[in-house]
Amino acid sequence: MKIAERLRTAELLKKSFYIWVLLSMLLPSCGKEQKNEQINKPNIVIIFTDDQGYQDVGCFGSPNILTPNLDRMANEGVKFDQFYVAQAVCSASRAALMTGCYPNRVGINGALSHTSKIALHTDEMTLAEVAKSAGYATGIFGKWHLGHEPDYLPVNQGFDEYYGIPYSNDMWPFHPERPGAFPPLPVFENGQVIDTLHGDQSMFTTILTEKAVNFINRNKNNPFFLYVPHPQPHVPLFVSDKFKGKSERGLYGDVIMEIDWSVGEILKAIKNNGLDENTLVIFTSDNGPWLSYSGHSGSAEPLREGKGTSWEGGIRVPCIMRWPGTLPEGKVQQQPAMTIDLLPTIAGLIGAALPERKIDGKDIFPLMKVQEGAIHPHDAYFIYYNQNELQSIISKEGWKLYFPHTYRSLAPGQAYRDDGIPNKYHMLPLEEMELYNLYSDISEESNVAAQHPEVVARLARLADAMRLELGDALNGIQGNSNREPGRQNVGK
Repeated sequence: MKIAERLRTAELLKKSFYIWVLLSMLLPSCGKEQKNEQINKPNIVIIFTDDQGYQDVGCFGSPNILTPNLDRMANEGVKFDQFYVAQAVCSASRAALMTGCYPNRVGINGALSHTSKIALHTDEMTLAEVAKSAGYATGIFGKWHLGHEPDYLPVNQGFDEYYGIPYSNDMWPFHPERPGAFPPLPVFENGQVIDTLHGDQSMFTTILTEKAVNFINRNKNNPFFLYVPHPQPHVPLFVSDKFKGKSERGLYGDVIMEIDWSVGEILKAIKNNGLDENTLVIFTSDNGPWLSYSGHSGSAEPLREGKGTSWEGGIRVPCIMRWPGTLPEGKVQQQPAMTIDLLPTIAGLIGAALPERKIDGKDIFPLMKVQEGAIHPHDAYFIYYNQNELQSIISKEGWKLYFPHTYRSLAPGQAYRDDGIPNKYHMLPLEEMELYNLYSDISEESNVAAQHPEVVARLARLADAMRLELGDALNGIQGNSNREPGRQNVGK
């Protein structure tokens, strides 16, 4: 080989060596960035209790229930004073959380029984499916209540793992050979019934907590969405021996103390796995307290009424959000927010696309951060109940306008009882529109409609626009944007 050729070959080898060195430095770096980007996607944890009242947490004013873990969560995060569910009843509330829609938009009203022929349609994109689209592991441990037949269980609605009950803990399937009896409550694991609760649910909160902690431990190196919808404190009340008799508030208080313990165990698992600063934890309830159960129900004070009504005690619930290093510590957000807003907010945080079908929620992350100047993104929230009755509207300025409707309230003279047997409701008519300022009158005691006719007129116009879209049974109006629910083959 000639000298010139040898020099060219040597030069080429030298350049190849430099290129190889450069690539060896860059490629691991690229891989590391991709891995960190995946790991740094925030984990999402939603803890959702059943029938827990606004006041049933220490930091929300409970005088006789100790909740140290929830209080610590509020001290380390943001407490929402005006947080709403879309309807004050189980299934409708859960449909709103899962889809970001008003529940009547997706065809879900009320509480689906164990004989219900409808369910959340699988064409609706759930929060779990949003998370999965961004590469998240997804798990639910607790109460589903959006369909109990195989096609409509959580594993067909975006969840990788499911352990829990398909509906409320007071619902038992009809047993034709034992009319009037209460057969066992089915416990599902993924798509199969793997156990039954034979009347005693005392260890169920503990079991669900252990399942949730195990899910966190197994997914510490992957982004995950964990949903823990506790069946308690829905009646019948059950608590494990470790909390029995511990509360000044009786059995109901014992149950809340155990839920608080569960929150503490979940927070501990997040911390022990080094995930504190990469995990958003949201705690809230599906609706207000079931007041007819007296000593076995919670408290919504100072709010008016409770579950099954559109008054504040039915739809305003405790809510705490914690994400160290991202959300501020010890702050209170007084602007309104609602469960329908969680799906679009979480989608934005994890880089996921929104559902193709129309949703009603909006991104509230600026409110979660309690940013100065952050503005509530809705003109109003629309509160439906029963079979598509538009009963009230809440504006971002704190006005709440009620439309004439009939609502339930405890009958006069009902005695306090602590035996799990409900007192009787009676129905009360609201005959005229009523207006309340929620910022100055949280208990809704002073109707100021006559003093603010311009506010009444403005909110009524907003309500008219929503009636065209979602309808209003109180006025005989059919909406043009209501979607069909899923259909179950009950009885086959």
